[in-house]
Amino acid sequence: MKNTVLITQHLNLNAKMVDFGGFNMPIQYSGISIEHNAVRNDVGIFDVSHMGEFIVDGIQSLNFLDYICSNDISSIEIGRAQYNCFVNPSGGIVDDLIVY
Repeated sequence: MKNTVLITQHLNLNAKMVDFGGFNMPIQYSGISIEHNAVRNDVGIFDVSHMGEFIVDGIQSLNFLDYICSNDISSIEIGRAQYNCFVNPSGGIVDDLIVY
């Protein structure tokens, strides 16, 4: 099983670790309800270093990303990121993604 660069921090925080797509990933630290409320009321961080990365390039890149994503890609400032849904032709969610 592979580890992300944050494995030491996860283990030091006594995270409950599971196999997620071949990676040793945390699913909880102190309990689902406590963590749910913490994210809703304060902040949460998700380790995305295990996820795939695609580079979209070319003169039609913006049009393509606007077509497959749920948000306005042209509104992303250089150096910023935007959380999106990858949608199917009927508007259903296929997966979520972050566009940089």
